[in-house]
Amino acid sequence: MKKNNSRSTVKLQDDDAIVLDNVTHIYTNAPVLKNVSLRIKKGEFVFIVGVSGSGKSTLIKLLLRELVATKGGVYVLGENLSTMKHRRVPAFRRRLGVVFQDFRLLKDMNVYENVAFAQRVTQVPAKNIAKSVPAILKYVGLAGKYRVKPRNLSGGEQQRVALARAFVNQPEILLCDEPTGNLDPANSQEIMRLLEKFNERGTTVVVVTHNKEIVNQMHKRVIVLHKGVIESDVESGEYEPKEEYGTYDAAEDYRSLLENGDLEDFGEMDDYGEDDDYGEEADPDQEESYEDYEAPDDYEDYESQGDYESYADDEDAQAYEEDDDTLEKYGDYEYED
Repeated sequence: MKKNNSRSTVKLQDDDAIVLDNVTHIYTNAPVLKNVSLRIKKGEFVFIVGVSGSGKSTLIKLLLRELVATKGGVYVLGENLSTMKHRRVPAFRRRLGVVFQDFRLLKDMNVYENVAFAQRVTQVPAKNIAKSVPAILKYVGLAGKYRVKPRNLSGGEQQRVALARAFVNQPEILLCDEPTGNLDPANSQEIMRLLEKFNERGTTVVVVTHNKEIVNQMHKRVIVLHKGVIESDVESGEYEPKEEYGTYDAAEDYRSLLENGDLEDFGEMDDYGEDDDYGEEADPDQEESYEDYEAPDDYEDYESQGDYESYADDEDAQAYEEDDDTLEKYGDYEYED
């Protein structure tokens, strides 16, 4: 396995949320990212766009420390992910919120339990969970559906549950990988409006998307990736994919670069490219993924333990008592049907 032996000397600033310093990442002899450098400040809202294969999802995985860069430095919230010990990764990820295209909700849990799970794994006291979960569900417009299972929700509702789960712990950064990819235009706009409100509360938001209509409507910072490099980086920009780009074949491009002497040969790489320079073997299964999670037996006693309040089954609108102190954390956003 190839090791990341580079030692970045980039100077971090107090307001840096994300910094990439000459980052290259290789999948099985194919460079998906090549010498990428960028800086995202705390509180920014940034779109990362590009054709399929341009390196967008790889970038998200590097920021989550699911991958370790083959070369260069990746810094998130002041932490150097290229040198981070595996045992530090779970604690680091708790500072982030993540939203995926396929929702990744726990199918055997209802809406309330899905959101509460994000707080249980971070050992939030049951008393606090009983306040914050209803507050965030009301914030995203799902107060009346706290007992519903994901399979009985629409796609837009499932993504709002995913957003509630990602934001309930008030993360410093929200990473969103194609959050509107499975949604219709109306639901897509609603999700983006929620993300914008989260951003207004100070959370840094990074969105990977193919949805040029959403990007062009919102006029945020737009970073365009093509062939693994940053083609453009524009404040309040728009995105218009170029027809001649099509999709990108990283392996074919890598062979061409080697033949022309434009890139060094990194040798054989595995699909993860993890760094074992620090005596710890990479384990891609080190954390349970949401989709593979099975509720433990103690969820049968969830309500009796006080983590899940019992509400009257009368009017949906009265499902939760409003807690002004808790709601204040999430601002004054109200979902509109």
